[in-house]
Amino acid sequence: MHRTRRMATLRRTLRLLRAFSYEQFRPRIFYSLLARDTRLLLDAISHDLSFSPAPSLRGASVLDVGGGPGYFADAFADCFYVGLEPSVSELSAAGQTGFKAVRGDGAALPFATDSFDLVYSSNVAEHIPDWRAMGEEMMRVVKPGGLVVLSYTVWLGPFGGHETGLWQHYVGGDYARRRYAKVHGRDPKNVFGENLFAVSAREGLEWAESTGQLAAAFPRYHPRWAWWVTRVPVLREFAVSNLVLVLRKS
Repeated sequence: MHRTRRMATLRRTLRLLRAFSYEQFRPRIFYSLLARDTRLLLDAISHDLSFSPAPSLRGASVLDVGGGPGYFADAFADCFYVGLEPSVSELSAAGQTGFKAVRGDGAALPFATDSFDLVYSSNVAEHIPDWRAMGEEMMRVVKPGGLVVLSYTVWLGPFGGHETGLWQHYVGGDYARRRYAKVHGRDPKNVFGENLFAVSAREGLEWAESTGQLAAAFPRYHPRWAWWVTRVPVLREFAVSNLVLVLRKS
């Protein structure tokens, strides 16, 4: 994973952390940056795993499971890009039109088997009750030899509670929700037990290993010298804020 590791710098980590502060009130700033970073990451992964001998996914068919309102579409303009999103309000949230969007359920993808060169999902698994079904569906629709990249927020990591705070979810998801509502006078966007669920690093790794297709696993936002934490049980639950699972379909 030479190219992937090379992009995992401390400067990148700090840049993404600063941008995260805009996620709630100026989402275009955060998600546009995240989209560009995601494209670079997927280019690097596909190159490292010899899916693409070129340094880019240019011309590849790419499915974005949970693509949201289209912030990511521009970053994949040179690909055959399809974004799947179940929520009508999310599809229209950014006021963007014209990108290839499909309304559908990630756990029952409306695509034929072996349809895409690369299928990825960014920060979706923790928002659905049956993320394993989504993972299996992603494996179904990717072509043999293609890649599935599933990235999600680890519950016990510092951002597991999302906008409810950095420590409140350690007391409990319900507590974090109540405290947020008390402070802000409204429920958080991500409501524990409804559209936010506890997914551990261990669960993700065990599922990926059970497929027999796991090619790599690493913390998405850590600099490369901190990737070792993924290999340490218990520690990874708290130290890995976002886990990337890369599977290659045989």
